Amino acid sequence: MNSPEARTLESATAAFVSFTPQGTMTPVNAGSVPDNKTRRYDRQLRLWAASGQNALESARVLVISGSATSTSILKNLVLPGIGHFTILDAEKVTPEDAGNNFFLHQSSIGKSRAEEAVKYLAELNDSVESVADTSTLANIILKDPTYLASFTLVIAHNMSTLDLVPLSTLLWENAHNKPNPSPPLIVIRSAGFLAEFAVQFHEHTIIDSHTEALPSLRIDKPFPDLETHALALEFENMDLTDHGHVPYVVILVRALHEWKQKHDGSPPKTYAEKKEFKSQLTNMKKKIDEENFDEAVAQAYRAWTATSVPREIEALFSDPACTNVTSESTPFFLLLHALSHYTRRTGLLPLSSTLPDMKSDTTSYIHLQNLYKTRAREELEDFAKVVSGVLDEVNAPQELRTTVEGLIDEFVRNAHGLKVMRGRRWGDDDDGALLAAIASYPAHVATHLALSALYSFEKSQGRYPTIGSADDLGAMTAWVRERLGKAGWVEEPDPEPQNAGIEVDAEDEEDEDAPEPEPTFWKRVQNALGEVARAPTSDLPTTAAFLGGLVAQEAIKLVTKQYVPLEGVCVVDLVASTTGVITV
Repeated sequence: MNSPEARTLESATAAFVSFTPQGTMTPVNAGSVPDNKTRRYDRQLRLWAASGQNALESARVLVISGSATSTSILKNLVLPGIGHFTILDAEKVTPEDAGNNFFLHQSSIGKSRAEEAVKYLAELNDSVESVADTSTLANIILKDPTYLASFTLVIAHNMSTLDLVPLSTLLWENAHNKPNPSPPLIVIRSAGFLAEFAVQFHEHTIIDSHTEALPSLRIDKPFPDLETHALALEFENMDLTDHGHVPYVVILVRALHEWKQKHDGSPPKTYAEKKEFKSQLTNMKKKIDEENFDEAVAQAYRAWTATSVPREIEALFSDPACTNVTSESTPFFLLLHALSHYTRRTGLLPLSSTLPDMKSDTTSYIHLQNLYKTRAREELEDFAKVVSGVLDEVNAPQELRTTVEGLIDEFVRNAHGLKVMRGRRWGDDDDGALLAAIASYPAHVATHLALSALYSFEKSQGRYPTIGSADDLGAMTAWVRERLGKAGWVEEPDPEPQNAGIEVDAEDEEDEDAPEPEPTFWKRVQNALGEVARAPTSDLPTTAAFLGGLVAQEAIKLVTKQYVPLEGVCVVDLVASTTGVITV
């Protein structure tokens, strides 16, 4: 057990889960055979577990446009089992579409792009519900303003600014509508080898952020059974095999107890004391190569690090949505409110049964795991009582109560990594952020500005730039200059050659190994504008495939409410083979 990954006993012993006829998932008993659906999704279940898969299968995604990029994104959502997708596209398939879109054929030319794309995407997974809608978004919203609220997520690729701005505004303003709030929006723009995408959400709460930080092991505040177990071990009388397999958690609890007895109940505080404590651990060895004691020395900081509520979680307790809960509050904030009450009483988060892997034998590790599991179960039951009190206090309806109670176990297990994210509306400018991004990520900002100029041109002219038109390129260049001027950017002078003012030999002047000077920011902008002007409407298969993976990943984060989604704008430059995230 030497992997750095954390795991619970369940994840170590339960290899599969099984789907019930209702679509929920339960662990498969040892010796039984998982069903076809479980085998199909086995690998992704290891990433987002049963709760994530259920969320994915309940999701409804609206994709505006049947472009190559849109279908590449959908491919990566259909294969893992998204519940439903709708392609909204009134266009017909062109020869260009058939040439760059893997989900359109030559026989598709002249037919509905939405219907043809849906037909071929549906072949990837027969459990996914799919719809082709050949209406326009404006007509749909006019007939049914609640249409968008029926979806979990909206994805728009290369959508006209004239349509995109009203869409993003509508979704933003109705994000808190009860009982049907508007969904998040992912906006993608691409031209040739350049692309970017951003996520618009009003508020996004995450229970399982998959943080790399492990929950506290409470070595400095061991619960009674853990302390009793550590003090009962007779290290001096153990044989070499048993001594070399005592888990480091137990070693640290025992060593800290003995330290406190000699230091008036205080843990190591100064550098000298911490060094002495590590020497105490080393002196407990019977052999020089006992890895479990080496682990204890490496993890010694846990002994003098006070167990408390993490600052990030403490800060969430002050959020108005946490302090002012009602029967209309979301399950997340009702649970967070209950957690704030619980921690005020105990000073600690509920214990998690998650243990890191460590040098040990199976018997010792499982015994330690069972100690943590038993204590975690007791604290879970205590927390559940607090939750019940909160639900009674707000007079929660039965449906909400059932939902909240069903999340308690997952909430407690991940209480150390809870997150509340608040975004901003797509298209809102921030001059200060733009200038800061230019200083740190000039190449990415140049690409972003070039794509923004392209769609500003499309908005004002009602068409895309003509390839090879100097006038159209000049109009986009002027827009970028105006945007930078509004932000207060001052163009830097061209860098002088390193040997300026110095006489050099002709041979030195022609040195091919001399480093190229870094291009100025404005030169980067000109290069990006040139690339955009060269292929303003090109939806290349390579770019589409790359974006398909990136955007689908963000979509799954939003739908499952696991992992941390993108904040800012993700910029893709496949000319330079770079990606980056900027805030502008």
